[in-house]
Amino acid sequence: MSNSVPPPALTRRRFTQLSGMAVGSLALAGAARAAAAADVTLEIAPYTLEASPKHHIRTAAYNGQIPGPLFRMREGEPQSVEIRNLTKDAEVVHWHGLYLPPDIDGAMEEGTPMIAPRASTRYTMTPKPAGFRWYHTHTFAGKDLTKAQYGGLHGFLLIEPRDNPAAYDREVFLGLHDWNGQFLSSDDGYMNPVYDVATINGKMLGSGDPVKVKQGERVMMHILNSSPTEVHWISFSGHSFKVVALDGNPVAQAQTVSMLRLAPAERVSAIVEMNNPGVWVLGEVRKHVQASGMGVVIEYANSSGKPVWTQPEDLVWNYRQFAGAGDAAQHQDAKTIELIFNSKFQGHGNEELWLINGLSYPQNSTPANSPNLQTGQRYRLVMKNKSMDDHPMHLHRHTFEVRRIEDSPEIAGIRKDVVLVQAGGIVEVEFVADNPGKTLFHCHQQDHMDRGFMMVFGYA
Repeated sequence: MSNSVPPPALTRRRFTQLSGMAVGSLALAGAARAAAAADVTLEIAPYTLEASPKHHIRTAAYNGQIPGPLFRMREGEPQSVEIRNLTKDAEVVHWHGLYLPPDIDGAMEEGTPMIAPRASTRYTMTPKPAGFRWYHTHTFAGKDLTKAQYGGLHGFLLIEPRDNPAAYDREVFLGLHDWNGQFLSSDDGYMNPVYDVATINGKMLGSGDPVKVKQGERVMMHILNSSPTEVHWISFSGHSFKVVALDGNPVAQAQTVSMLRLAPAERVSAIVEMNNPGVWVLGEVRKHVQASGMGVVIEYANSSGKPVWTQPEDLVWNYRQFAGAGDAAQHQDAKTIELIFNSKFQGHGNEELWLINGLSYPQNSTPANSPNLQTGQRYRLVMKNKSMDDHPMHLHRHTFEVRRIEDSPEIAGIRKDVVLVQAGGIVEVEFVADNPGKTLFHCHQQDHMDRGFMMVFGYA
């Protein structure tokens, strides 16, 4: 790896992190301790993950577990939150998928204060919208593949609707993650992270307890890909998934599928009919990734024996199957914002710089270069990926509707906060600017974000 000075985007992001860490954290620490117990308490502290008896990973965790605790909140009911940082690095918690003010959303680029080492912060938030959300760190890693999302700081968050029909018997939450990364130079000279450990809920296949089920149950599986950089394909041998929600939002057309594809930060909620007794494997479809540990045993009551895995032949997934018909004239009032993704080669063995409309963060986020949103206006983001990499694009503090993929007809009814824009591809989404304040838009790959693949949208 090169020892050259990092590009400006890295140093500027690091400067933002360091300069903002004390604001609101040290001052609030004493008040937080003196107040009554919070509804939600997160303690960030060093932790050693036992992914298997042979794989011990030194990292940090929320409340001494990976994934962090599952929080269930009622939509619209205020929650007091206390976060204590017991690590040696500044931290921040992003509440992914929620409509929160910028100062507590959990991104330093929007103005959320960092929590200094040995400090704490406390605030009240009103959770919405309903659905399967999650929370995670939103810090800078650079070349340290033990920090930020590489370190696995994440947890599940379910915002329960005021009226939940609960058309299932119980829920299971599964988090996919990749560990022990290292940067390797690809044939084209770019530096990319690769991993030798993969887990579901912090355990490699065969090392954790099986998920126990009963014949006849309808199990809602909430699956999160918290990987720092990797797309994952998931199959459940002997069973199918009825996908009912993407990123926590109900789809227009529920569909039964043989496998799921999840880009980093995407979530799928699917009902599985437990109608095939036995001991089965739910895991990554690609053999080399499952061999790294990404799988979990699903065991029926009164069943025993070696877990069965049936290898699928193809990788199959398409967002469009969950959509309803769209009307091209339906949203003629939407203003178009074109966003072109590309990279700038920094020299063999160096990290590339990622660009949106020809500029990297923070240069692309000045008032002259970034979108200036009008409250109440509908916008169409036309994302054109001119690079050779896929990019999971995330818009903070809003939900968008996927309207077109490549040259397909208009579609409707797929509401998300992350969408994968494939290499050389085009995806168009629409959203209403209804949550004023600085709004971060970025690729959810940790290495790309660290190398400038971010833009802050402002509100007029």
